[in-house]
Amino acid sequence: MTNDNWDVAVIGGGPAGMMAAGRAAERGAKVILIEKNRSLGRKLLITGGGRCNVTNAELDNRKFLSKFRESGDFLFSAFSQWNVSQTLDFFHSRGMETKVEAEQRVFPLSNKSESVWNVMVSYASHSNIKVLSNSPVSEIIFETGKVTGVRLKNKKEIFAHSVILATGGISHPETGSTGDGFSWLSKLGHEVVKPTAALVPIAVKEDWVRRVAGLSLPKAKITLFQNDAKQEVSVGKVLFTHVGLSGPGILNLSASVGEILKYGEVIISLDLLPESDYSMLNDKLQEIFKEQDKRKFKNCLTTILPASLAPVIVSLSEINPDKQCNAVTRGERVRLIKLLKHLNLTVSGLLGEEKAVTTSGGVSLSEVNFKTMRSKLFHNLYLVGDILNINRPSGGYSLQLCWTSGFVAGNSVELL
Repeated sequence: MTNDNWDVAVIGGGPAGMMAAGRAAERGAKVILIEKNRSLGRKLLITGGGRCNVTNAELDNRKFLSKFRESGDFLFSAFSQWNVSQTLDFFHSRGMETKVEAEQRVFPLSNKSESVWNVMVSYASHSNIKVLSNSPVSEIIFETGKVTGVRLKNKKEIFAHSVILATGGISHPETGSTGDGFSWLSKLGHEVVKPTAALVPIAVKEDWVRRVAGLSLPKAKITLFQNDAKQEVSVGKVLFTHVGLSGPGILNLSASVGEILKYGEVIISLDLLPESDYSMLNDKLQEIFKEQDKRKFKNCLTTILPASLAPVIVSLSEINPDKQCNAVTRGERVRLIKLLKHLNLTVSGLLGEEKAVTTSGGVSLSEVNFKTMRSKLFHNLYLVGDILNINRPSGGYSLQLCWTSGFVAGNSVELL
């Protein structure tokens, strides 16, 4: 396998590229997998905070694809060939056990992204695959109606009967995702929607978030306000960072925040105790103050709040922290309840693409045949993963898109 003429050339050794290469090789194709980094799957190792959210355990295709909104309509054909069930079988059959966490997020039982990486690198080590690392591509070579191969930055040319483009978006450019594929597709005549950060942490103006950096709230109600008008509501996990907010609940609202931020100030209001309404919370606080009547107010909130957050709420409540619980007035209690149900933070901006989990933008979906992942402009060019203009939420949906589109492309490339 030392020649430069291949059945399939896959550009990009991320999750979609490895899946596509592995499947094509299983079918007997001679595949060259071209990766600009020293090793495959660099971004895969950092996903999910190093734990790798493999997929989402929603087994119903229709319900799963509804999370992609209007893009979901394009994906039914692809997901009828490879969906969540097949993905779980794929990893389980290769010895990687999984577990399901909040919001049906699937992680390797080991809690290590290396477990996923090991399975995929092994899959891409098929005898019919040659991995060409440290080999950035400069352009795709094409003729009328078909691509013929790729040209590397070292000027070497590699020819192939089919090309699968799996270069990803522009999130975490340090892993190699620098948007090269978008410029190549534009040169080929494809319509490419300009990529922007999609799932991205949010910076806020309030300095107190630094005091609770690293704290996560498993379930908070998140409401976006602009000009005192409610814009969007969601419930999910919230993570405090040194500069603001992250976590699935925040990431899934970041695109909306970015859009309305153009028109003025945005307030993120957190309901810290969404399962308790005002009346229930009032009763709970009265009970706490009665049971701990001689304790100081600053010491009594840890029964309902994380220890690191309680002092912040005490400070923001403007109730004397040294006041005994039995001396807290009704008015102060009402003010405290409002604070717990509406902890407001002022958005100062979105962090950049380098911090984004995924990016939006990419090739127009109307120019892709999703039965095969084939370009409608070039009969032997296949487009997979983050190169597609598909917005998806946090929670395993992005990687599932990679597994599905990669498999379908690898399963559809024409063999010589």
